[in-house]
Amino acid sequence: MRLTADLVRRVKALGPLPAGGELARVDLAELLGRLVGFLRRYVVFREEQADAVALWVAEAWALDAFDYSPYLAVVSAEKRAGKSRLLEVLELIVPRPWRVVTPTEAVTFRKVARDCPTMLLDEVDAIFGASAGNHEGLRAILNAGNTRGVRVPRCAGPNRDRLEEFEVFCPKALAGIGNPPSTVLDRSIRIELKRKAPGERVERFRLREAREVAELARAELAAWAQASVALLREARPALPDELDDRAADGWEPLLAIADLAGGEWPERARRAALALSTGEGREDESLGVRLLADVRRVFEEHGCDRIASVELIERLAEDEEAPWADWRGRGRITPRALAGILARYSVRSKTIWLAGGSTAKGFLREQFEDAFARYLAPNPSGPSGSAPQAGLSPFFDSSGDPGLTDRRGAANPHEQRNLTDLTDRKRDQGEVA
Repeated sequence: MRLTADLVRRVKALGPLPAGGELARVDLAELLGRLVGFLRRYVVFREEQADAVALWVAEAWALDAFDYSPYLAVVSAEKRAGKSRLLEVLELIVPRPWRVVTPTEAVTFRKVARDCPTMLLDEVDAIFGASAGNHEGLRAILNAGNTRGVRVPRCAGPNRDRLEEFEVFCPKALAGIGNPPSTVLDRSIRIELKRKAPGERVERFRLREAREVAELARAELAAWAQASVALLREARPALPDELDDRAADGWEPLLAIADLAGGEWPERARRAALALSTGEGREDESLGVRLLADVRRVFEEHGCDRIASVELIERLAEDEEAPWADWRGRGRITPRALAGILARYSVRSKTIWLAGGSTAKGFLREQFEDAFARYLAPNPSGPSGSAPQAGLSPFFDSSGDPGLTDRRGAANPHEQRNLTDLTDRKRDQGEVA
């Protein structure tokens, strides 16, 4: 849609519109479609990515209706993939845009509390990369700033005797090479951009022309939001079961907007949610969750119900793409480091019986069941539960009475010494933090 200069002037002259104003009766589905077209004019997107970003823009305008606001994590593997261009485009269509690079913690919480901007934070890799300085204060704001009501308390006044609290809730889009910290990514819809392929084309971005096209959309979005906030506050959209709790919190506002738009948007929005925030689209797992998944794989591939720590490490190290074969550049992960990570999930090594009556430090499959259920997606193949496979090494032998195993292990306090006692745990925390 190309606007004449006269139409742009008339839209600007309208100012804030009452709920009954002409633009308040916008066709939301059609408006979202035009937002998608505007975004894809300048940035190469997959369909579900463009749909998610368009819904996020609408959510930013209707922020008063929601208690959560998902971040957009705009990431790429390399430079020149369109990240900064997307922030430039968003700057034209979001409310109160604040496009910024490396703000300090103090600037951030004061700006957000004063203006409730739509924060467009570029060069995030310069803030959280391996060679960056200490930005834990800013990370804390980002960890908390997706939820309404969270505040940063600070002492103010000449004598620092006055307490002030700063609201840090606002829409935020973060762009950078590689993923932001996992705690931030967990609150985000991840939009991974790639460089244009030879056959892909976008228009050259010319700011004045793009701003002219965006003016009417801004007016329509403002009027629509003013008329729709009350409806959206009462919305309780159906959420896909595949979304975890954090992803469901983030997608609920977007799905409410999609349901209000009607037409094909409810289906499009849920398709985007499943594509971007489940399975491979949700790459936010911590190192510990990765270890749990790999341990489950070892148990199921070998059909065993127990395994010695040294044998578990050997099996984990067979995956050359996993971090366990070269742990922090020092060779295979050690039993102590392995135990330190697993202890976070209340899984601790114990003395177990192996083939031929020998014992070793290791784990029973049943020790992991609670952690598997809480932290891993259900395995389509289901739990193994089968007897150990023939020909396995003695480390996989589950012969003998399990009750006898535990009683004999407990009879000798030296045999029962846990690798994750207090001293070892302190060492582990320094090694695996």
